[in-house]
Amino acid sequence: MTLFKNLIFCSFCCISVSVVSQSTNSDLNTRPVAEAQALTEAPLIDGDVLNDPIWQTIAPFDEMVQAQPNFGLPATERTEIRIAYTSEVFFISAVCYDANPDGLVVSDARRDADLDNTDAFIFILDTYKDSQNGFVFGTNALGVEYDAQVDNEGQGNFNANRQQGGTIGGFNLNWDGSWEVRTEVGEYGWSAEFAIPLRTLRFQSGRDWGINFRRNIRKTNEITYWAPMPVGLDLKRLSLAGTLTGLDLRSPGNLKLIPYVLGRMEKDFEVTAPSTEWSADAGGDLKYSVTPSLTLDLTYNTDFAQVEVDDQQVNLDRFNLFFPEKRPFFLENAGQFSVGSPGEVDLFFSRRIGIGDEGNIVPIIGGARLSGKLNRTNIGFLSMWTEEVQEEGVEENNFTLARVNHEFKGRSALGAVIINKEGLQSDDNFNRTLAIDGKLGLGKKARLAGFYARTQDPNDTINERSFKFQADYNWNNWELNAAYTEVGQGFNPEVGFLLRTAFRKPEARVLYHLRPRNPDAKILEYRPHISYRSYWNFDNFLETSFLHIDNHFEWKSGLEIHTGVNVTTEGVVDAFDISRGKNVIVQPGTYNHVESQIVFFTNRSHPFSVNLRSVIGGSFGGTRYIESLTGRLRLGDKFNSEVTFLYNNFQLPVGNFTANILRSQLSYAFRPNIYLQGLIQHNTTDKLWAANLRFGWLQRANTGLFVVWNYNLQDGDPLNNSFIVKYTRMFDLVR
Repeated sequence: MTLFKNLIFCSFCCISVSVVSQSTNSDLNTRPVAEAQALTEAPLIDGDVLNDPIWQTIAPFDEMVQAQPNFGLPATERTEIRIAYTSEVFFISAVCYDANPDGLVVSDARRDADLDNTDAFIFILDTYKDSQNGFVFGTNALGVEYDAQVDNEGQGNFNANRQQGGTIGGFNLNWDGSWEVRTEVGEYGWSAEFAIPLRTLRFQSGRDWGINFRRNIRKTNEITYWAPMPVGLDLKRLSLAGTLTGLDLRSPGNLKLIPYVLGRMEKDFEVTAPSTEWSADAGGDLKYSVTPSLTLDLTYNTDFAQVEVDDQQVNLDRFNLFFPEKRPFFLENAGQFSVGSPGEVDLFFSRRIGIGDEGNIVPIIGGARLSGKLNRTNIGFLSMWTEEVQEEGVEENNFTLARVNHEFKGRSALGAVIINKEGLQSDDNFNRTLAIDGKLGLGKKARLAGFYARTQDPNDTINERSFKFQADYNWNNWELNAAYTEVGQGFNPEVGFLLRTAFRKPEARVLYHLRPRNPDAKILEYRPHISYRSYWNFDNFLETSFLHIDNHFEWKSGLEIHTGVNVTTEGVVDAFDISRGKNVIVQPGTYNHVESQIVFFTNRSHPFSVNLRSVIGGSFGGTRYIESLTGRLRLGDKFNSEVTFLYNNFQLPVGNFTANILRSQLSYAFRPNIYLQGLIQHNTTDKLWAANLRFGWLQRANTGLFVVWNYNLQDGDPLNNSFIVKYTRMFDLVR
């Protein structure tokens, strides 16, 4: 361990004398401006931009600047961008010239496939020009539809407590709009045409938009922007976007009906006399634009049969696991309803609606959501009704949330929220959360933010409050964060998520981006950083502290290595079984340890790549070995696979045990809108094998035909299985 710490120290010292930071003090006060061209006739959306007479009447712009590998230099390949619109549709075309089109990298043909490791063209639209919120659209040479929503400039919670990526935290990839894109590959490179109906967007009529463009040139790991970004920032930093002028837009109206029909076959082997049960169901959603920027969504008999199952997790601590929201109805404008500290103190967590404490399904009768913007004020209202489930002890409930958040100039805002859960079959079953939150932008570089919340319920408790104050600085290659969070003993947001209860938590983080002076250097960037967090209970007892000292080495080739040392403290008040049933009981006391950490990535744009994470060190008076190995294999642009093995070995004075997870994800895309996906998982702690197989034939906005098969085994015996066929379709009633 001493040798490892010495190596880390030496690496920091070497970096400090051989590298200087890349300057980011270019003229960021002057942002680029583009003009959209009004059309009376729409271009043909087929991917062929160069031979389209309508596109050729519009002058392109092509000034793109590298963010990597050589910050601030012009792009090595030219990108011609044109923007136009009619009274119904917003158009963007891009001609991505490439000296070696045979070397284009494409990795996945499915909707919302990751574009980071492919040749891609991506743009963001700030349709309110509020420098905070936007829509992201992108594609690769295959014509993949990639879209997302951004709020709060994509700023969320990136602390290490979050075990999975979800939708909370400023970037919502699971939002799916109705639009189309077509691409073409030729000797010149490749080109793309986007057609986005105005009714898909939320905007204020008669105003300029914020806009920015990004292109990935993967053969050289090059990333370029139209509005240049400082080191450490990306497309989501809307306060640094360019401006789109020439818009004369009026709302075309929006009224969509999205019904579904479903057939289901299920068999539960845990009951006394297992039998196959057949059922059918129907329901749907209605979407209506009250104004161009305010949308009403109604849902009846809400169903999420097509949603991918959760990834298996093993709880090796005393605190709650976080599972992200994946259900479509709760994903649109999800950021407007997010208040608190994402992944740790979420005042509203939509998975509390329709999912019981043990993960069981609670049928949703229906509900309504109103979300959007009135001038600079974000409005959010949600009300949902769920059915009674007698065997689980769940009564009928109503969940209601009202949210308002006014945005001021300069990245500042002030908001409030009321969240209410009301049992409909008894008078003393309720839970309410009230909160205020805000942020204060300090120029382009820094921000102060925080919230204060209280809960109410029939229980006689004390200290029913929670609050957080934080400060962030992100500029000139520095990322600085400091925060203090407190959760009172009686704070109980039943429609939220708490990672742990009753704590005081100070935390801080310092990270620096170091770029070599020499543009021919093989190293892209070093990222030395240090972070600290600790949790204290209200008896001033230290329950957890975590000091992390690390450096990331990233090569221009795509290779990446992270090295680190963690200094940890775990204070146990009450004995607990860390092995979940194997009788390895950790006794009360304070345990101080040091552990080493290393992370290794190969180039993820290659057909085969590997990711390794290894943590070795002390734990609860003994030693733990946490290993994670992921292999990714891509065959052409159709087949993608990912196999992950998570190995957890604890050797403690009170006993030894292992807890492992094997996860295999396979996908085959017949076309970008027709795919077959499989997820097979094995959890050794629960002795569980779980298989989820999904076939999708997508139409508009992720609607279409879905066929889903689930099969679960526990300790070698069948647990349950289901076979589901669902068809959903979108009808545009004002088109």
